[in-house]
Amino acid sequence: MRSVQPMEIGVMFWAGRDRLSEIKSLGVACGQLGIDGGVELNGHAAQDWKTALEDNHFALATVFAAYNGESYADIPTVKRTVGFIPPATRPEREARTYEVLEFAASIGAPSIATHIGFVPDDPGNPDYIAVRDLVRRICDRAQKHNQTFALETGQEPAHVLLRFFEDVNRPNLRINFDPANMILYGTGDPIEALRTLARHVVSVHCKDGDWPPQDQPGALGTERPLGKGSVGIERFIGALKEIGYQGILSVEREAENQEERIRDIRSAIELLKSIRG
Repeated sequence: MRSVQPMEIGVMFWAGRDRLSEIKSLGVACGQLGIDGGVELNGHAAQDWKTALEDNHFALATVFAAYNGESYADIPTVKRTVGFIPPATRPEREARTYEVLEFAASIGAPSIATHIGFVPDDPGNPDYIAVRDLVRRICDRAQKHNQTFALETGQEPAHVLLRFFEDVNRPNLRINFDPANMILYGTGDPIEALRTLARHVVSVHCKDGDWPPQDQPGALGTERPLGKGSVGIERFIGALKEIGYQGILSVEREAENQEERIRDIRSAIELLKSIRG
């Protein structure tokens, strides 16, 4: 797999939803690949993806794991269904993460990532302890392949995530920093959070959004096309340069309509080109 350039623009895309040829037609040659819980990772999957990536001279910075049963309808639903925090699904999701990890290693991806769910504030909470130990096990497995394991930001304030990092105490634990998530979950100013977590950031999403409505407790904010929300993408790119970030700028956009999504991704790429210089 080819090397990527610092601040190279890429796209977050999904197996089974997006065609690699369509993503490349947007004018990018790198990105992050999402793997939903229903995607089969049989013996042929890794070879098929490896061949496709090589044929298209396309580099993957990260493979993301998503899990069956997750829902992002609102904050209470996220707490109940997402990541490793829900005890009932924890064992199967740990096993699935190892499948994604081995798949990523087979295709040459240097990092895996996921949402682990809302990290409890109390380090003595049994769920905190169980997830901390689970993350340690994943990091140790990833280290055997010289991979990093990146946690997505947003579902807890930066200082809580930083304390969790220090507690896990694994050198290959990293952060995929999503500035919009800090806003969508109402957990803090993304630029200040980036500065707090800077030394752990291995990858970023370029995504935008607006804050949750104050009159609807438990509601999430609203995702917006890049440059149309409250992140302040110029400020975000400037902060990345300040901290010496060397990874890719991965455009992420979710929309119900696929045509709208691709159109917004294309516009985001052009915006980033104009800002990045």
